[in-house]
Amino acid sequence: MNIRFIALISVAAVVGLLGGLWLATQSPDEDDQFAQCRASTVAGGAGAIGGPFTLVNGKGETVTDRDVITEPSILYFGYTFCPDVCPLDVARNVVAVEILEEQGMSVTPVFISIDPERDTPEVVGDFAANMHDRMIGLTGSSEQVAAASKAYRTYYKAQDGDEDYYLVDHSTFSYLVMPEHGFVEFFRREVSPEQMAETIGCFVNNA
Repeated sequence: MNIRFIALISVAAVVGLLGGLWLATQSPDEDDQFAQCRASTVAGGAGAIGGPFTLVNGKGETVTDRDVITEPSILYFGYTFCPDVCPLDVARNVVAVEILEEQGMSVTPVFISIDPERDTPEVVGDFAANMHDRMIGLTGSSEQVAAASKAYRTYYKAQDGDEDYYLVDHSTFSYLVMPEHGFVEFFRREVSPEQMAETIGCFVNNA
């Protein structure tokens, strides 16, 4: 695991745009119950992001999106061997979750690995447990991970390296998903946990 300390992800903060997302000020929509909460919009509409997935949790159990997203959830696609970007992003998400907990709102942080070769169920389970006691860690076969990534229009590509130590370029958005509504918002990595919590709280209160 020395790779955490000797390497950097080269384009992780940039390639997110390759997933097809774009950020803009959204005009109010009287038919949108979350209009006052939205700070961003998505090409093709919110319905263009998200969808069913089948993955494997930290216990080795096959689960679907219906099993995982049982309350407002923050999804992040990354990998446990990531030296800096993923731990910082996931930690930010956890702080936002803890702020919301103090306000009486329960939100589940979810980590989906895009490195199934190294991120076994046990590895993602340990990673998630170390980050937050309610975080759900997910992995799966290469095909399952690719399908989940495609649903959320994320990008990832492993760099050349030996089979144990290599980096994975990937997009860095976090996604707010709600059981009855699906994907509703995404967050760039520069958003603070306080800003994130405020936005998520708005969605929860207006659901």
